[in-house]
Amino acid sequence: MPRPHPKEFRDDVVAVARRGDAPIAQIAKDFGISESCLRNWLQAADVADGHRPGTTPSESTELRELKRRNRLLEQENEVLRRAAAYSAQAHLPGK
Repeated sequence: MPRPHPKEFRDDVVAVARRGDAPIAQIAKDFGISESCLRNWLQAADVADGHRPGTTPSESTELRELKRRNRLLEQENEVLRRAAAYSAQAHLPGK
């Protein structure tokens, strides 16, 4: 997998593409990237700028971390629930 382009480079290419002086295919060719790559950068920039609905990379990272934390808490809760049930069973009369 190729290394990602620097953010400054992506920002410059998006700025040039947004000016609309040339077709996207020509801009992509001039900068040595694929057309689909440029379209993805434009969509990501639109989301980041609030022009299009979606999640930004920072929101995606936060959501991933929150889901991981939620999964861990659910596992801890299950362990505590089972421990409480085991402890309650040990104190039943007749055992």
